[in-house]
Amino acid sequence: MRIVSLLPSATEIVYSLGLADELVGVTFECDFPPDPREGREVVVGGLDTHGLAPEAIDALVREKIAAGDDLYRLDEDLVRSCAPTHVLTQDLCRVCALPAGEADAALARLDCDAVVTTLDPHSLHEVLETITAAGESLGVPERADGVLADLSDRIAMVADRVTELTRPSVFVLEWSDPPFLSGHWVPDLVIAAGGDPVLAEPGGRSVPTDWETIVEYDPDIIVVAPCGFGLDGAAEQAEAVLDRLPGDAEVWAIDADGLVVRPGPRLVDGIEALAAIFHPEVNEPHPSTRRIR
Repeated sequence: MRIVSLLPSATEIVYSLGLADELVGVTFECDFPPDPREGREVVVGGLDTHGLAPEAIDALVREKIAAGDDLYRLDEDLVRSCAPTHVLTQDLCRVCALPAGEADAALARLDCDAVVTTLDPHSLHEVLETITAAGESLGVPERADGVLADLSDRIAMVADRVTELTRPSVFVLEWSDPPFLSGHWVPDLVIAAGGDPVLAEPGGRSVPTDWETIVEYDPDIIVVAPCGFGLDGAAEQAEAVLDRLPGDAEVWAIDADGLVVRPGPRLVDGIEALAAIFHPEVNEPHPSTRRIR
């Protein structure tokens, strides 16, 4: 096989299935396991937001979308050179990755008959199902079953530790300027970790809110998990908005890019990290989180 992955979470799934040697094309955002871009074609490029403040990134994305510009660019010449037999793409969010329609159109122009698998999860359960779908598409369903069994066991272990404990109310801040509440699978992660998500859209898109509403809900714990940022970036954003958050709430930062917003196997790491925040009495501290207040 010659696999091209058009989103970071799919790249992580390919690695989890033991197919790294068959992976020939990735995106500029694929960075785990380190470094999947080494020795492979980077077939998808995108906006350079390095060094921009959250407000500036939000404004740039809105400007591009309003103008009808592409946020991600597929290099058809590089795709042709990859000669893929299998392509993994997504239809979940055009802000997060190249849309499946653009990939399909490009492959048609290239007269490429690769097997295309579109991953479109909206919940934690559906994220886990994408591993099954990828395993079947790539001809290794038994490996997918093994990965799922391991992930399910880890989720169950967290549940055993937290099920009987009091659930804190939890607000996950998915962007800080302007503030966005969490959607899709993120509320499921909070529940699996022993929390009660508030101001969230389970299975739906992350949408804007305002600071007054966050203060009104007065959650016990606020987790700052900005899409596209690791732990240090999340901590910086948490510090920047600390005076706008409810004064009695614990405030934490988490490696959002690695453990929260990418719909792949590491979401289970995210559950374990969140459980350590919500219930430190029964969980070991996690290195991908940081208490801000």
